[in-house]
Parts: sequence; C-alpha cells; structure tokens
Amino acid sequence: MRLIGLTGSIATGKSTTSHLLSSPPHTLPIIDADLLARKAVEPGTWAYNRIVNSFGPTTPDLLLPPSDPACEGLDDGPSGKGRPLNRPALGRRVFGTSDEKAADRKKLNAIVHPAVRFYMLKSVLWYYIMGYWAVVLDIPLLFESGLDMFVSTVVVVAVSEPTMQMQRLRDRDPHLSEEDARNRVASQTDVREKARRAEDRNKRGKGRGFVLYNDTDKQDLKVQVDDVVRQIREDSPRWWGLVLQLCPPLMLVVAGLEVFRGWRIKTEQERERGKELPKAKL
Repeated sequence: MRLIGLTGSIATGKSTTSHLLSSPPHTLPIIDADLLARKAVEPGTWAYNRIVNSFGPTTPDLLLPPSDPACEGLDDGPSGKGRPLNRPALGRRVFGTSDEKAADRKKLNAIVHPAVRFYMLKSVLWYYIMGYWAVVLDIPLLFESGLDMFVSTVVVVAVSEPTMQMQRLRDRDPHLSEEDARNRVASQTDVREKARRAEDRNKRGKGRGFVLYNDTDKQDLKVQVDDVVRQIREDSPRWWGLVLQLCPPLMLVVAGLEVFRGWRIKTEQERERGKELPKAKL
C-alpha cells in the first residue's frame, strides 16, 4: 500500500486537494491529522483534561461559554464531560513568534500529537486490511514533525506569492485580525520551502515528491491532481499491491525499506541545507 503524505500551509488549498483525491475517479481514503486532533481533544479524553489543566488557569476563555449551542446538554461539573475547547482562544494562546507562544505551542503539541499518531496508525492498518492501493495522510506539519520519512510520496500544495496566502486566509476566516492571520502563517514553515523539499525528493527518487501550485482556480488544481495520481499509480502496479496485501511479512519488509529510504533522504536534505526545519512532534 502506498502512503502519500499531503501537506502545505494554511490557506494554500490543501483541503480542496484532499477533497479531489477522495472523490471519483480517485476515491482515495484520507487520514486527516486535523480531524484526528479534534477527536483527540474531545471533552472527556485524556488530552482534553491535560489541556484544561495546563492552560485553563491562565486562559479564562479556554472553554466555550455555557450559552454556546455546542454546550447544550453537557455537564460542566467535575464528573461531567465538560464544555468543548474554545479553539480560537487556544489559537491566540499558542500562535505567534514570541518565545512564550512557541513554548506554549510546544506544550500543546506534546499533549495532542501522541494521540494523533495512535489514531493515524490504526487508520493505516485498517485501510491496509481493506485492500486499498494507497492512502493519503493529510498532515499540515508533515516535514516539521519528521513524518515525511514514513511516506513513499510527498505532495505539497503551494502558492507562489505570500500575499495570495494571506488574502485567502482572511477571506476564509474573516473573524481573524490581520495580526492573527500573520501569526498563523508565521507559525508554520514557509510553503515555498516545503515545495523545494518535495521537488528535491523527486530528484532523489522518481515519484517521491510533487508540488501542486494552486495559483489560479480549482479546475487547474484538478488537472494537476489527476496527473500526479496517474504518475503515482504507474509506479504502483495493481499486482504488486495484491502481493503485499496477501503477504504481510513482505509488506513489513517493504515498509521498512521505505522508511529507511525516507530517513536517508531527510538526513541528506538537512545536511545539504545546513539546518533543519523547525521541529514539531506529531
């Protein structure tokens, strides 16, 4: 089974690309790290309790107010599930370039990401059992988390101009102030750096890295998606996928080789660039 790592940056069109990949004619299963992160912090979960204990005392609006429709029927007492997290308030707490916000973001990642990894592994195993030829791991922090070495192919959704990214973010989330939008963009690695790394992966091995430039409209993006899937499909013949499904030990060996190749590419890239992307455990 082919693991395709889909990444990008905020407001570059990654969600649109994910939808195109999951729709006919491709119909690929999507493992969305953002959705798993939401699941991991639902009221009553271990991660939710840790976040409330860690950030609640210094973030008065960390939870949605009792009047919010999402809180209807929930018990806010010690034995209840509690009110859902106020995600915009939590975002204001951790997004930014200051050392304090960076430390808070690191603390939040350390709580959420182990749970996300667990859910992700369960999903990959399920789709392998179900016989899918490929699965898409939709991970915004694919490079930063180091998970790029676990996927066979990386697909980066990028835009050519930073101003286009900011404008799309403000249009999509009008509640964000200009400063909030700038902080959210700055908290992630520049998407053009991610694009360069994907292109470099492809130079080191055919079919290992692709860049989709979402500078115009959805139809143009769809054409690019179709072409990328075609190239990946040609490199993953159906008979080989069937062999791997029927022989789990061989699948483990092949997976181990893929991880080794991914680790080697990642190590060589970091050595040549002389620095690593900012770390963000996932």
